[in-house]
Amino acid sequence: MKWMKFRIKTITEAEDIIVSTLYDIGLEGAQIEDKIPLTALEKEQMFVDILPDGPEDDGIAYLSFFVEEKDDGSLEVMGEKTDRESILAKVEEELEELRQFCDIGEGSVAVDETEDIDWINNWKQYFHQFYVDDILVIPSWEEVKEEDQGKMVLHIDPGTAFGTGMHETTQLCIRQLRKYVTPETNLLDVGTGSGILAILSLMFGARHAVGTDLDVCAVEAVAQNCEANGIEKDRFEMMIGNLITDRAVQDKVGYGCYDIVAANILADVLVPLTPVIVGQLKPGGIYITSGIIDDKEETVLEAVRAAGMKVLEVTYQGEWVSITAQKGC
Repeated sequence: MKWMKFRIKTITEAEDIIVSTLYDIGLEGAQIEDKIPLTALEKEQMFVDILPDGPEDDGIAYLSFFVEEKDDGSLEVMGEKTDRESILAKVEEELEELRQFCDIGEGSVAVDETEDIDWINNWKQYFHQFYVDDILVIPSWEEVKEEDQGKMVLHIDPGTAFGTGMHETTQLCIRQLRKYVTPETNLLDVGTGSGILAILSLMFGARHAVGTDLDVCAVEAVAQNCEANGIEKDRFEMMIGNLITDRAVQDKVGYGCYDIVAANILADVLVPLTPVIVGQLKPGGIYITSGIIDDKEETVLEAVRAAGMKVLEVTYQGEWVSITAQKGC
């Protein structure tokens, strides 16, 4: 299997925002190279206690994204055939937009073809079980330890795409969902990815969940993760399409029928999504957002208030922000 590698030279402070931005255009599973020392949690995840001294952090980072090359030489992104030049042009366009509001350093892009590598499975050596508060998140290739028996366990296999729950934005959403989910909750998860937020909501006791995503691969990822967690098929419905611009998708999702809408997406998507999502919420319904880099907090708050919703909470983790709001009764 051949892969086209798009390698971006940037700065460490821009890693998260670039990874999140390019995820939205279908480039996923970023490989990050920098000289930032590992945190205690990262060492634990890699089963490493002490590492040899490395070079001093110089603030430079390289982000590599891999796109599979088909037998006919074409590339495929989000289920659609494309080519090297089109992807490169889109990446450069997204980087140029990011420059308008944050420093991304050099922002150059190099493109190379890789050797045949088992990217599908090699990454597994770096993903191990971890906790989000008292919830154990564990992949299928690891076993629940004796001391963790009886705890809430989320079985999640992200593959080369979608979320695992490790990122701050996902954890912010999880905590808010835990506060607001009830046995009567009908939930809409916009940009559901691996389904982690909706699946956990159902485990918290929600009645039913609907997930939407642009990527058709989300359907299989959600199905596998639901099965791994014992979620009945009729409790989680998946829909593919753009909820912001596609009226047919909006009609299918339904109006005024959700107690909670969760959206862990970038601020630039939340702004146009928010006035649309008000129509899907019941009166008094809860809107939980995340994926907001800290300097975009006010932008999203303005969009939420402009849509006529009341801000209930703003929570933080690292440089990321979650905003929880409520539709008027």
